Amino acid sequence: MPDIESIIQQMTLEEKAALCTGEGPWTTTPIPRLGVPRLVVSDGPHGVRHPMDVNQIGSLSHPATCFPTASSLACTWDVDLLREMGEALAEECNALGVGVLLGPGNNMKRTPLCGRNFEYFSEDPYLGGELAASLIEGLQSGGVGASLKHFAFNNQEYQRFSISAEVDERARREIYLAGFEKAVKQGKPWTVMCAYNKLGGTYCSEHHWLLVDLLKEEWGFEGLVVSDWGAVHDRVASLQGGLDLEMPGPRPKRVQAVIQAVQDGVLDEAVLDEAVRRILKIVYKAAETPKGEPFDQEAHHAMARKIAAEGMVLLKNDGVLPLRKGLGRIAVIGRAAKSPHYQGGGSSHINPTMVAIPFDELQQQAGDAELLYAEGYPADDAFRQDLIDEAVRLAQDAQVALLYIALPAYKESEGYDRADLDLTAQQIALIKAVGDVQPNTVVILNNGSAVTMGEWINHVNAVLEAWMMGQAGGGAIADVLFGKVNPSGKLAETFPVKLPDTPAYLNYPGENGKVLYGEGLFIGYRYYEAKQIPVQFPFGYGGSYTTFAYSNATVSATSFRDTDGLTVSVDVTNTGAVAGKEVVQVYVHDHKSALVRPHKELKGFAKVELQPGETKTVTIPLDFRAFAYYHPGYGQWIAEDGEFDILIGASSADIRCTQTVTLQSTQVLPSLLNRESTIRDWMEDPRGKVVFGPMFQQIAAGMKQAMGGDMDGSEMIGIDMMTMLMDMTVLSILYFQEGALPAPPEQVVDGLLQQVAQLQ
Repeated sequence: MPDIESIIQQMTLEEKAALCTGEGPWTTTPIPRLGVPRLVVSDGPHGVRHPMDVNQIGSLSHPATCFPTASSLACTWDVDLLREMGEALAEECNALGVGVLLGPGNNMKRTPLCGRNFEYFSEDPYLGGELAASLIEGLQSGGVGASLKHFAFNNQEYQRFSISAEVDERARREIYLAGFEKAVKQGKPWTVMCAYNKLGGTYCSEHHWLLVDLLKEEWGFEGLVVSDWGAVHDRVASLQGGLDLEMPGPRPKRVQAVIQAVQDGVLDEAVLDEAVRRILKIVYKAAETPKGEPFDQEAHHAMARKIAAEGMVLLKNDGVLPLRKGLGRIAVIGRAAKSPHYQGGGSSHINPTMVAIPFDELQQQAGDAELLYAEGYPADDAFRQDLIDEAVRLAQDAQVALLYIALPAYKESEGYDRADLDLTAQQIALIKAVGDVQPNTVVILNNGSAVTMGEWINHVNAVLEAWMMGQAGGGAIADVLFGKVNPSGKLAETFPVKLPDTPAYLNYPGENGKVLYGEGLFIGYRYYEAKQIPVQFPFGYGGSYTTFAYSNATVSATSFRDTDGLTVSVDVTNTGAVAGKEVVQVYVHDHKSALVRPHKELKGFAKVELQPGETKTVTIPLDFRAFAYYHPGYGQWIAEDGEFDILIGASSADIRCTQTVTLQSTQVLPSLLNRESTIRDWMEDPRGKVVFGPMFQQIAAGMKQAMGGDMDGSEMIGIDMMTMLMDMTVLSILYFQEGALPAPPEQVVDGLLQQVAQLQ
């Protein structure tokens, strides 16, 4: 790599300003006289959407492998598989001359209504962070940069260019930023893409706390921050806020504004130099990898098929699956069987190298069975009873009915949110009608996020969630239906019974330009468990053609220090007749904490493959963060002394083994006591109790004597005086005793606080 500092010293102010804005829709600005090449970027994240004309933002893209979308990838719970996919994406980027792929997306699924949820991994930050990091590592191992997006709080498409997310500090840290943090620290992406929206009234493209204080300084991010396309409103303010590269270009007025701001002393040239420095490092890093070597399209198609099958989730199976050999007639119903719905709309739309048609793939594996096809539902939202009637006739004349049901693009896409969680009225009527006449009915779903099923699920025997399964998904569906692949996908998001049950229901989509994240920490399974709301299918759930038993759960220590962490082990046995894979999930429950915490949280997982009768020991490490939560008072992550349950299970609702451990905190934290602290605060603070304890005993004794020994006050006035006393501030209590004090109450409290400070 050239001497970056030397190049910066030789650059003119005009060249620096130009470098910080794109040359075109997909390229950075080169500086030929200094040998600075252009960097080519491309939309992703589940395929390379590289335009044939890089000067046109809507140009037809080169053929590339369309892998399954993130909602499917997440359900594999397989970090190694995502790393392999990243490596394959790097090969395709290099073949097409792309230096940075715009992805992965790692925003939390706050609401299943978000139209772009198909591009995001999960409702859980730990799972999302692990998967994003693995995909980044695989991609960058091939010399191609990742662009982790959309940073941050882009959890809805409604007013995404302007809405301000209003999020409390703990929810920010523990939910919406934690997945990004893991991906940044573990995956080390070359670039991070800012979101369109605002956070607390400030655009993410100008948010100094988000892009500088947190991302670059606290997390140690060394790459460049790029804007989402069109996210910059004020180029000078965005540079000051930590945004290095504005895309797309050209933007001559923006460039001139930067030049003028430096000349006028409004923008420190050192800030501009830092952006230039970060851009040059990535430009040269990308240039180190040779381009132009063709990729193996067949091999990548086969990989896409494998990944799609791994991500499919068997939601229901009353014994009809896998399909048995020797079937005479199979009714194949639904447009998606011949017109597959394998990817979402918007910037991630890929021009596939080939597409597996589900009907054709079924025919290849169905042997001598006759496949009968009915369209079932139209492409638009019209209700067609004739299509339902035709499907019913075919289903009655078959031994099995396979219903391929795809959520149409007009319901779910980048750019707008879903109005509901339902299938179309036609699709619901179709499923019910076919299920009522055919005892062996299987529904295969193609969608990007959760759908409700209450109206129709009891009418069918099996449901296979196939997601937006990529270009090879048609073959993957056939593999699962016929048992060539044993389904092992587990849900990365909860499927609710109905929309009003969802966590953000009362706070979505916002009003007056703001959306309040009023549910705080409680999104996804955290919310449903706290509210004890039944769900259709819980987080982490997924069926199989075999069964698994858990036994011999152990922990490395029953008492441990937070800095040492813990190792959890459990034996998993395949107790069925066919080989299969199981995802072992480890959740942590804190018995008692100073601040409210979810009932349990995912902190580890592993996917294991087992032959019939085989047993393997699965070992999962838990570090400090597995037990910690973010405390705004201290401004840091803390793990408190006390007991924790280690919950090992097959889903968030299916816990098979439990171990209880005791954590010993090594953190020395300052006291948070102040003039407004309650007696309870003082007595629960280790130092405060030492200092204030004797005075509290005197206060309590005096009140007890004044009330004739009846401290709870029940005989006199019917209230619990002790509880009331504990929630009063020390200052308030002292006001009632001011005449007996040696000094004003404020001075007495300040003296107590000084004693506490001396004990630290």
